[in-house]
Amino acid sequence: MPRYFPSKRLLCLSNGHGEDIIAVRVLQALQAQANPPQIAALPLVGEGRAYQQANIPLIGAVKAMPSGGFIYMDSRQLARDLQGGLVQLTWSQLQGVRRWAQQGGTILAVGDIFPLLLAWLSGAPYTFIGTAKSEYYLRDDDSKLFTTERWDAWSESVYYPWERWLMSRDRCQGVFPRDTLTTQILQALAVPALDLGNPMMDGLEPTETRSLVLSESTAANSRRSNWDTGSATSQQALNVLLLPGSRVPEAYDNWQHILQAVAGVVEAFAAQPLMFLAAIAPTIHLEPLHDDLEAQGWALVSSVGISASRYFPDPTAHWYQKGKALLVISQQAFADCLHQADCAIAMAGTATEQFVGLSKPAITLPGKGPQFTPKFAEAQTRLLGRSIILVQDPSHVADALKSVLRNPEQLEHIAENGRRRMGAPGAAQRIATYLMQQWERRGGDSNPR
Repeated sequence: MPRYFPSKRLLCLSNGHGEDIIAVRVLQALQAQANPPQIAALPLVGEGRAYQQANIPLIGAVKAMPSGGFIYMDSRQLARDLQGGLVQLTWSQLQGVRRWAQQGGTILAVGDIFPLLLAWLSGAPYTFIGTAKSEYYLRDDDSKLFTTERWDAWSESVYYPWERWLMSRDRCQGVFPRDTLTTQILQALAVPALDLGNPMMDGLEPTETRSLVLSESTAANSRRSNWDTGSATSQQALNVLLLPGSRVPEAYDNWQHILQAVAGVVEAFAAQPLMFLAAIAPTIHLEPLHDDLEAQGWALVSSVGISASRYFPDPTAHWYQKGKALLVISQQAFADCLHQADCAIAMAGTATEQFVGLSKPAITLPGKGPQFTPKFAEAQTRLLGRSIILVQDPSHVADALKSVLRNPEQLEHIAENGRRRMGAPGAAQRIATYLMQQWERRGGDSNPR
């Protein structure tokens, strides 16, 4: 192990696009502190665009692997990554982390056991934000194990003994699980876990607070009343979020599945205006999406004359129309799309979790992967509980939407469930404050760790 001397330096390790974004939120909260640390990052999966956009310097080698980080979903993905240089990349990253640690500093690991293990191998003090695992994968809200998951719960927690060992070392200065239930289970197993919230819910403030069709003060009550009775008004629109995911080429296949579902929704809700909000990642090329829309009978139209466009914050958005229905594709108004939508048709990971955290229902359907496979989709229903309605075919989405939107009691349960499982905003600031307190507490201590 390298000899470590404390210093107000921080290296962030993360293993995935979503993890990079979460890490950036915490790092930006640190940068806003008085006397912030010197910050650097090493994205272990992908090229770390989120860090680059935030002007956070990178150390070591970065490379996009064929699997996009989803080797646990399919052994074939692991084989492709090995052929693509995974072993050499991992060795290079470990050496880079150890060299950095020899100069002193603290490591913040974000994701799963991979960055956690590298943090431990560095010899430096470290903290861990666990984004990948939740006790909700194994248990219900009362901590009762799901019957089908009892074998997976042999270790008493969704975190295996070797993961908890890494979290309970003296050099581990804090563990931040993604929800209260997971925190409680880890604390009972002698892990220094703190319930500071989930940074996924940070940075989702909308830039436009008005509804696309009605003022926000009247929209919610009017919509719920009309869904309950099955009626519709000429003013009211049902806003449906579309989330095909961010990984190419999987997102293009997901988009085709989602458009099949959209066709059914347009037919089922023909009596009222419909607004589909497609929140598309900047990494996705729009031409294939446009071609699929045209094949489904959607016409590209000018935003001029579309009243909803006046309240939409993305001037570069693309607008489509089919009968009474409107569809907008945006790559710059993700948070606004989440807030404006009443429900979602989703084939995404982190984005779906964030939407559920806003107390709204999502209809999901499995795809080909490598991420949103049937296995992943089923696991997501355990993670997010009653906020997710999983259907097996796009033709079933419309009926699922009708059922949930016209059930006010179910909507109330979904809203409460989303808040409980995803937590309140502000976690990044709370974690940053804790890290600063740790530096102040250690002070000038120069004993090797």
